[in-house]
Parts: sequence; C-alpha cells; structure tokens
Amino acid sequence: MTQTQTMTLSREDVTTKTQTITVARGDGIGPEIMDATLKVLEHAGANIKPEFIDIGEKVYLAGNTSGIPDEAWDSLRRNKVFFKGPITTPQGGGYKSLNVTIRKTLGLYANVRPNISYAPFIKTKHPNMDLVIIRENEEDLYAGIEHQQTPEVVQCLKLITRPGCEKIIRYAFKYARQNNRKKITCFTKDNIMKLTDGMFHKVFNEIAEEYPEIETEHWIIDIGMAKIADSPQDFDVIVMPNLYGDIASDVAAQITGSVGLAGSANIGDHVAMFEAIHGSAPDIAGKGIANPSGLIHGAIMMLVHLGQVEIASRIHNAWLKTLEDGIYTGDIAKGGASVGTMEFAEAVIARLGQKPTVYEPVEYKNEEQAETNDITLPLKANERPKADVVRKLDGVDVFLYNTELSPDELGKKLETLAGPKFSLAVITNRGVKVYPHGFPETFTTDHWRCRFQINESQDNITNEDIIQLLDQIQQAGLDFIKTEHLYTFNGVLGYSLGQGQ
Repeated sequence: MTQTQTMTLSREDVTTKTQTITVARGDGIGPEIMDATLKVLEHAGANIKPEFIDIGEKVYLAGNTSGIPDEAWDSLRRNKVFFKGPITTPQGGGYKSLNVTIRKTLGLYANVRPNISYAPFIKTKHPNMDLVIIRENEEDLYAGIEHQQTPEVVQCLKLITRPGCEKIIRYAFKYARQNNRKKITCFTKDNIMKLTDGMFHKVFNEIAEEYPEIETEHWIIDIGMAKIADSPQDFDVIVMPNLYGDIASDVAAQITGSVGLAGSANIGDHVAMFEAIHGSAPDIAGKGIANPSGLIHGAIMMLVHLGQVEIASRIHNAWLKTLEDGIYTGDIAKGGASVGTMEFAEAVIARLGQKPTVYEPVEYKNEEQAETNDITLPLKANERPKADVVRKLDGVDVFLYNTELSPDELGKKLETLAGPKFSLAVITNRGVKVYPHGFPETFTTDHWRCRFQINESQDNITNEDIIQLLDQIQQAGLDFIKTEHLYTFNGVLGYSLGQGQ
C-alpha cells in the first residue's frame, strides 16, 4: 500500500451563496433536456449561475479534434463544477471521446451511478433494485492507447495502476460508509488478466480489511453481469475497472425501467462533473420527446455536492410525486399516455414543495453532517517515497512482423541469434504457443511474440544486451515492431506466460 493523505471536506455556507457553474448544453437531445432541467433548477431556487461553454460536435467539426476549446478549459478549471449535456463524438476521423478527455484531464477518477427501480409506477422486473455502481474513470482500456502493428493486427493497451486502484476502491468504501451501505462487491476478470485485473482485486482485498463493518465479495465480471441482469437486488455497491463499469452501469440503469432515468457524478480531487448517463440520441433530437430525468438526477447530485441539500431534496421529491401522478415521457410510458420534455419539467415544477406518498420521501444531508466526512487519497507519484522493490530484468519479448517463415523456421532462426546472453523460450501467436512443439491446427496471423529470457549461464542482463539482440535480429532480415521488457519484482514474475507455455 502506498502512503496516503487525509482531506476533510468542508464547505462554506453555499446554501445562501450563488455558485457559478460551467454548463454545456451538449448535442442531439442535449439542449432540450438541459433547458428543461435548468428551468426546474431555477424554479426550485437553486443558488447557481450558469456559465455556458461550447463543446462537442460543433467544435469537432470546426476543426478542433479534441472537441473542446481553450476558453472552455479555463471555465472548467475556474468554476470547478461542470454540468454537462450529452455529447456526440463524430464517427471515424481519429476523433477522441470528449467525455474521456475531460474525465482524464481533470482527474475525475470516480464515476458514481445510482440505479434504483421505481415500481410500481415505472415497469420493471426488479422492483427491489437499489444499487450504486462506482466505476474507475481514468485508466484501463480507456487510456485509448492503440496501435496497428501489422496489416492484420492492432493492439489496445490496458493500463491499471496501483494508485488508481487505491483511489477508486477507497472512494467506494468511503461512499458506502457515508451512505449507510452494507456491502461492496468487486468485479474483475482476474482469472484471465491476472496482472491487471489481479492488481485491482488485490487492492480491493487490502482496503477491505480497513472496513470490517462492511461485507465484501468478489465476482468474475461475466457471471457478475449476469447476476446484475437477473438479481440486482442482491447488490448494494459495486466497484470495478473502467470498461466493465461503463457496460454494467448502462445494463443496471436499463433494467430499472429506462436508461433515461439515471444521473451520474464524476468526482475528482479538484473538479466534479455531473450528467445523465445516456448519450445524445440524435435520432429523436428536436422532437421534444426526450426524457430529462437522467439530467435532473445529475443536477440533484450536483446540488448535494454543492451543499444545497434542501433544494436537492425538494426537486427529487417533486420528481417522485410526478411519477406517482402518472406523468411520464414516452420512454417510460411504454405506449401509454405521455408528455414531452418541457411538459415533464413543468409537471415537476408544479409539484415543488410536495412529497411522494407511495415512495419514501428523500432527505439529503450535507457532507459535514455525514458520519464520516474524510476522504483518504493516495499521494501523487512525486510525493511518494520510492518503493522498496527489487526489480530484475529477466528477458524481453520481441514482436515480429512475419508472413514468410513457418513457426518452426522462425524458431530455429531465432535460436541461432539468441546466445550467449539469451535463450529463446517460446514463440506465441495471438498469445498461443506455436514454438517449440506447436500444433498445426493453431491458426496464426502475421504478428509473432518471441520471448527471449536470460540464459541460465548468465547472472544478469542489461538494456545494452537487448539492443545487441535487436541488432542481430535486424541484421538477419527480420522485422521487429515492438519490444516489452520482462521483469521480476521481489522475485515474482511481472509478466504473463503464453497460453501453452
């Protein structure tokens, strides 16, 4: 475990102070649901002042491939609270997801997505569902580091860091404690990805020891997802890496009755962003039929973050009363009578000050009133002492582009190049051993991983030895396209074995 620092959250009397927030209306249905939601906030008496920015599709198509101009970044960093409508990322053309860019650039490491069913007024097969998915928001495959290495093979790097795991898992436990949640479940696929997902699971187990009052469990992601779809009432809080969390939270939101109901908070050390979890739905844009509920719930989470808990409670109770009174947008009316986007917002406004009678009324509390109000964060890399770890270079994986030599021909040629520092341990293709003793049934492509490990006669190897090996491979007319060093850490392998190795 790395050293940590403790930060106690304390706020000014923001219930009487107007807070300037950065607002982006978004693309597709974004402007419609944002205008409806801002109208609800205005009538509820929210003490906010919107500062609007342009981001997204219009900015992309104007030639800015990031989708966000400098002045928008200035607003976000100045105001520190971002209320965002859904964004459209143009397909193809190398455009990067603006959502991912904002989350990673501003360090919004925790994505919090409550998923609650609203039976009996919204149809669902899971009337007792009340789970919160806490998704790591910066790492994993969403690092977006991809390369085409051969005509037939592309790769995407999955990056998991110990500090990243600690931040999100510790946040999940603090969230559970502050919100009187009794159980946290961790989802990974560490039966296959033993190093990356294995680290996430290991850190989860370590931090769980600090919270003996909270029940913990671990599920492999595939059966865990099946359990969410079948028995969501069995879960309370679920924490998981980025990609799994993205998929699982949409599944969970949909089975509550509609993906259009859920809001989302993206929390960082310095900035927070609030939004609906759904996309920009360009197919229904401009028709005035989109459900603003997801963005309304994002706004409620924002108000709680700002300390305006009475207003948040007022809006949430009015929204629940609106459902009880049978007023629905088309996505939840399921073919019955429905109202449009603004009409739904106006129905919520008309019920401000009322409380539901079937649903339990909501009463939010300020963070200062919570039983525990400190958040423990890992120190940044330059603040941590150097880890007491013995790292030893054990070999190198050399990736080759080859369309001419068979596995046996390639292996015999590489064996003559390996000595005296290295020995050729294995050649794999798509992770499966093809040399030595490969099977002719194994399908191969043009991308070969050739593992060279330190010869038993050698005490150590260096980067210079690897450079000399690469030079020999080059001189032999072979095309290397990538290398990965193989290390042990305190004697433990820091690399995976090939299938069949």
